[in-house]
Amino acid sequence: MIRFTIHGEPRGKGRPRVVRRGKYIMTYTPQETVVYENLVRFEYQRQCGNFRFDDDDQLCISVVAFYAIPKSASKAKRAAMLKGEIRPTKKPDVDNVLKVIADSLNQIAYRDDSQIVRAIINKRYALTPCVCVEIEAMDEQKKEEAL
Repeated sequence: MIRFTIHGEPRGKGRPRVVRRGKYIMTYTPQETVVYENLVRFEYQRQCGNFRFDDDDQLCISVVAFYAIPKSASKAKRAAMLKGEIRPTKKPDVDNVLKVIADSLNQIAYRDDSQIVRAIINKRYALTPCVCVEIEAMDEQKKEEAL
């Protein structure tokens, strides 16, 4: 199992952009997404080194996205947010957070994100925003539990 943290506000995968250049149409990834994907790769390599799962491993990924508590929150609301009684319902969506993390780690942590057979993702509030990621290979017992 490997664990690493990406500091800063959670980000989601941006939609591809399409532009017309004369008679050609080009698709590109938004700059904000490219920068965040590079940050994810950098933090993985900094914290986990060159570890890479085997090409035939089935993987489970767990992502917890910690959002900053809004400055306008009252003391009572702030305490409820820290306890997990109030969860973030704002953008980015959990599927986009997972997508940017999983796509970023292609060819670095694993061959392809198609190896991920189970995903757990949570959104929470915290004093310091970050994204915590755990990835592990599924053994036979975990494969049966996942059913």
